[in-house]
Order: sequence, then structure tokens, then C-alpha cells
Amino acid sequence: MRLAGRERLGFYPLPAREAERIRRFLLFPDKPCCALDPCAGDGAAFAEIASDKKVLRCGVELDAGRAEQARTKGIEVIHANCFDVQCPVESFSLIYLNPPYDFEIGEEKSQRMEKLFLEHVHRWLIRGGILVFVVPAKRIADCASLLARDFRDARVYRLTEIESARYKQVVLLGIRRTRQERDRLRDSEIIQAQLWLSSLERKLEELPSLPAEPDYQYAAPPGGTVRLVHRGLPLDLIEDLLPKSSAYRQASALLFARQADVTGRPLTPLHGGHVGLLCTAGMLNGIFGDGEARHIAHWQSVKLVDKSEEEEDGKTIIREKERFSNELTLVFCSGEIATLK
Repeated sequence: MRLAGRERLGFYPLPAREAERIRRFLLFPDKPCCALDPCAGDGAAFAEIASDKKVLRCGVELDAGRAEQARTKGIEVIHANCFDVQCPVESFSLIYLNPPYDFEIGEEKSQRMEKLFLEHVHRWLIRGGILVFVVPAKRIADCASLLARDFRDARVYRLTEIESARYKQVVLLGIRRTRQERDRLRDSEIIQAQLWLSSLERKLEELPSLPAEPDYQYAAPPGGTVRLVHRGLPLDLIEDLLPKSSAYRQASALLFARQADVTGRPLTPLHGGHVGLLCTAGMLNGIFGDGEARHIAHWQSVKLVDKSEEEEDGKTIIREKERFSNELTLVFCSGEIATLK
């Protein structure tokens, strides 16, 4: 994941229109039941998907601010890492899972977070419960073995809103198999389902888009109340106590160092090379010019990707090479903005 994505903890919310369409696929029982979002975010999508008076909505969210936002939408949220949360197996009637699109770095091997989240939470789903799984199409293959073995009546739809299409997202809806249904499964059926799920990335454009009116409906089974237990570190308390620690005070001088203020005139005139270095280092940012030419200048480093194509043994090989360059943004008093690369 890029640094910008890590800053927001992999939070890429499902657009409201997609959530509304998914909701129409779901039927909730007259009796109380519980639904879970283990990556609740601000809770907007989950509140729509599980919008029913009989549904108790539970969530887990790592970011304190978004956890508070989700609580305002009627969701019982635990501020924690989902992997530090415990729950009795077969507790929830529905699980909506839109996990971070990232790698987990391990000592032995790295694994996709989509797979790890699914493996961790699918056990909490009641037999006959509904899974709503939102991921990029190419990540379905990582989860194909578990999905083919544990879920039936799986349907996959392509999401079409701008942000969803950008990440080539799909939604998979399925029902968790009972133990008897799993025992009756033949190996050939599992293999066939795995092959189908693994091929979805290549057949993305052939997948039906998520329709405004459902072509199938999933009925959630009734269930009792559920209690999620956090076994990890108390993140809120640690965050409050951290600034008071001696280690934090020692590190703060480096972590939050004041920006150097460079002033004064050089002893000798600067030649073009000197000016170029100062500009690209961001030391000549500011307001320049007079009258209509008055403007704000801001330099920054940007990453560029150069692509080249080569023919080798009848195949076209595309090579990508990353490099860093500098970019100058100018904002003029007239409101005109120019970017020089």
C-alpha cells in the first residue's frame, strides 16, 4: 500500500449507492439478529447494508476518530485491531467485510490482508449466515479455496461507482454452508468453484454489474446477542499516556523537528546550479513577483514511472522503471494555476 493509504489505515469506504444496492439483496428475519463489520470505518456503508430495526450492528475499527463516527450511526464499535478481538464461533447472521487492501509482513512470509481478515472472521458467521465481501477482483483468487469450501450460492457483481471502478472492486455474496453441506461436497465441485473464483480478474468486464434491483435475495438467519471481547492493548489509554512518557519527549525533538528558517543574503552571487538546488530542496518556496505577475511558488518531489515495450520471442514485454523528479506549482493572483514538471 502507498504511504497515503497507510496514513488512512487502508480506509477506502464503499460508496453510498453501492451500499444501497447491496441492501436490496438482503432479507432480515422478524426475530433479532446480529451483523458485524470488522473494518467499520465511519460506519456509513454498514449502517445502510444492515439497516433494519431488528438488527444489532457491531463493529471493530482501528482509528479512534472513525470509531466515534460509527457509534453515532447506531453501531456498537470496539476501538481495536480486529485480530485482537475474540468472539464465540457461529454468532453473527451477517458479516460485511471490506478489508484493507494491503500486505501483512510476517517473519516467514507475507500474506494479503483480505485473506487474513476473511480467515479470521468467517468462523464467527452462523451456518446459513450471509457474507458480503467487497474486494478488488484480483484478490478473490487469494481467498478462492476458503470461499469455495465454506460458502454456497455465491454471486459476484462488478461495482460501477467511480471509486469502486478505480480499484476494480467486486462484491461477493454467499451463504455459509452447514457442516452437512460441507460433508456432502465432492472434490470436483470445490475445484470447479475455485477455478471460477480464480478467473474473475480476467473476466472482470464480463461480470454483471451490481443491479439496482436484485436478481436474487439472501435471507439472514435469526440469532442471539453477541459479545465481542478485546484482548489486545488499550489503544485509547496508551494514546493518552504516550505524550507524558520520557521516551516520547526524547523522540519528539526528532519526530516533530521545527522547519529550518533560512534567511539572509549569500556572500557571493548564486549561479544557476545553486538556485536549482535551493528550489528543488523547497528552500525558495514563497511569494514572488509584482502586479499581475505576483504568484506563490511551491516545489515538491514526485515519483514518475517510465514504461518501455520490447519484443522478445514473439511476446511484448512491458518494463516499468520508477524515478523521482521535481514539480513546481505556481498560483497567480488572477487565480490561474500552472504546474511545471
